[in-house]
Amino acid sequence: MSVLEMSHRGKDFMGIAEKAESDLRQLVGIPDNYKVLFVQGGASTMFASNCYNLAGASDSADFVVTGAWSSKAQKEGEKLLAKANIIASSKEQSFTTIPDVNEWKFTEGSKFVHICSNETIGGVEFKEVPNVGDRVLVADMSSNYLSKPIDVEKYGIIYGGVQKNIGPAGMGICIVREDLIGNARPGTPSMLDYKIHADNDSMYNTPPCFTWYVSGLVFAKLLKDGGLAAVEQRNIEKANVLYGAIDGSSGYYNSPVDKKYRSMMNVPFTLAGGEELEKKFLAEAKAEGFEALKGHRSVGGARASIYNAMPKEGVEALAAFMKDFQARNA
Repeated sequence: MSVLEMSHRGKDFMGIAEKAESDLRQLVGIPDNYKVLFVQGGASTMFASNCYNLAGASDSADFVVTGAWSSKAQKEGEKLLAKANIIASSKEQSFTTIPDVNEWKFTEGSKFVHICSNETIGGVEFKEVPNVGDRVLVADMSSNYLSKPIDVEKYGIIYGGVQKNIGPAGMGICIVREDLIGNARPGTPSMLDYKIHADNDSMYNTPPCFTWYVSGLVFAKLLKDGGLAAVEQRNIEKANVLYGAIDGSSGYYNSPVDKKYRSMMNVPFTLAGGEELEKKFLAEAKAEGFEALKGHRSVGGARASIYNAMPKEGVEALAAFMKDFQARNA
C-alpha cells in the first residue's frame, strides 16, 4: 500500500508524520516551546491564519513591504484587521532593496510585525533577523525555507509553503510559539485556528499525506547531508557562481538588486542590449535545456531560481552559457 492509499490515522502514516516532525525539529533546532503545524494550503492561506490567531478585528498589525508577497500579506491584513500598517516599504525603489530596520515606523499596540524573508520576484532576501524588540515577529519563509539556519527564538511565527525547497505544493509548515496559540478571535474558521491544529497533531482533517511524506524524506536527507549549515554553504557557492557571472560581464548582464540583500534563491537579471536581445537570450537558453528563465511579467528580463535541489553543476552550466552568449552577441 502506498502513502496515497493508507489511512492518515493508521500506525504506518502516524509513524511517518512523527518522524518527519522529529527530523524537522532536529534539522532546524526548534525549541520545545514551539509547536510545528503541518497544514493544508500554502503561505497565502496563512496570511489570513496569522491575523485570526494573533489579532482581533479591531486590532492592528505592522507590515514591511519588500515585494509582491509581503504586499499580498499586507492586503490580506487589510481585510481582517482594523489597520494593516505599512511601516516600511521599498516600492519606490522598485523592490530592489530592504529598508533599514532603524527606519521602520512601528505602530503602538500593533499585534505583530510581518516580513517576507525572501521575495521570489524581486530577488531580495533578509540576511539577518530584524530586531523588533519585544514585538511578535512573523515571517513568511516560503521561498527560502531550509536554505540556511534559522534562529527560531527570534520569531513568534515562522511559516511558509513547502513547494520551493521541501516538497510538492499543497502544504504549509508553521512553527509557532506556544503562548501565541489559543488566542484566536471569535468566529475563526476551524481550519485556520492554530490551536485546533496543535490539539489534533495537524490531523484535524485528512492532511496532505503525500506532501508530508515527501517532506519527511527531504528532512532526513538534509540531516544526512550535514544539516542547514551545509545547505547554506552549498547555496552560497551556487549564488556566487551566478552573481559572479553577472558582475564579471562588464555590464552586459545586470542585477538590479542591492548587493546587501541579493537573494540566494532567486536571481533576476537584465541584458544591457534591451528587450530583443533578452528574447534571443531566453530562446537560445531554452534550446540548450535551461528552463523557466523568463523573468516575472512585472519585472521582465531573466530570473534564475536556484533552490536547494538545483545542483552547483546546473548553475555553472548557466554561467558558462551566459559567457558564451555574450561572446557571440557582444
